[in-house]
Amino acid sequence: MTDAPALSVLIPFYNEAGNVHPVIDEVHAALSGVRFEVICVNDCSGDATGEELAEAKAKFPETVTVLTHVARKGKSAALFTGLRAVRGEWVQLLDGDGQNDPADTARLWQAIIVPGAPARLGIIAGKRNSRNDSGFKWLQSRIANGVRRFVLQDDATDTGCGWKLIRTRAFQDLPYFASMHRFLPALVKRAGWDVREELVNDRRRLAGQSKYGFLGRLGAGLFDLVGMFWLVRRGGYGIAAEWDDPRIGN
Repeated sequence: MTDAPALSVLIPFYNEAGNVHPVIDEVHAALSGVRFEVICVNDCSGDATGEELAEAKAKFPETVTVLTHVARKGKSAALFTGLRAVRGEWVQLLDGDGQNDPADTARLWQAIIVPGAPARLGIIAGKRNSRNDSGFKWLQSRIANGVRRFVLQDDATDTGCGWKLIRTRAFQDLPYFASMHRFLPALVKRAGWDVREELVNDRRRLAGQSKYGFLGRLGAGLFDLVGMFWLVRRGGYGIAAEWDDPRIGN
């Protein structure tokens, strides 16, 4: 692409062989009417993910960029690696397992962004309209989201959903730390931007297995929530009156 895209689709991959081509092909089909790019970050996968990403890059040389971590650093690090490469005004986050539906991106892009999104809108967070998980996993997520929302007041009910459309300027305002991807609405709100939630589709992963176990998710979630509570209590950023900043008056 010679012109800067309007939308950057950012997809982290870790051991997602078998998912790479379907996910990237579907993105291109769904967003055919949008000026977009696809930034793929391979978080040091140990399977054929790297080879499949190279094939996807060869198939879509004008839209696909591939970045490869030299050591595994996790999803949040992959998102920030991709953020350094994005050129669009908005960044669409999708998981590499195919559970997020790019058709939701096309639909909400036309409904919210094209007519002119509110200047202070920082993130559109997906809320899954159905869960393709076991009853136990659904209950676990329901409880975790309720506790997090009570503690952080982040205006989101399903932060575990990987579908998030973020204004690039708002994304660049966020601090980096491991697992920060779990708290994007709270971090965006802390930075002075507005949070909006929209229903999106939820599907079964195309291939492979989930990378998250119950005990690991629970332990990390509790420690991260305590850290986020501390961070939110410390307040947000200053905004100068001389800036052309939509957050003035927030």
